[in-house]
Amino acid sequence: MNGDSDTRDKLALERTRLANERTFLAYIRTGLSLLAAAVVLFQFFSELHSYIATAWGLAACGLVVLVIGLFRFNSVRAELNRYAVSLAEPKPAPRE
Repeated sequence: MNGDSDTRDKLALERTRLANERTFLAYIRTGLSLLAAAVVLFQFFSELHSYIATAWGLAACGLVVLVIGLFRFNSVRAELNRYAVSLAEPKPAPRE
């Protein structure tokens, strides 16, 4: 019974790692989309000051999203690695 529990825990850990990677990729996609929107505004509407201000705002938001995504990914990965180490430690044999 203990072997099934260990396997289930390891599979759950791997699913959580994959979910963390998908979330990180979503942060990257969002950040890059915001940066691309800023580039479009800079490129095509450079003579309008209100669009330039909006473009700088989008660029700043894009960078913030990228930094937050990187921070979150690394913190969750570190926590998962700590949990994986605790799973790998030998467990005491049950008393009979």
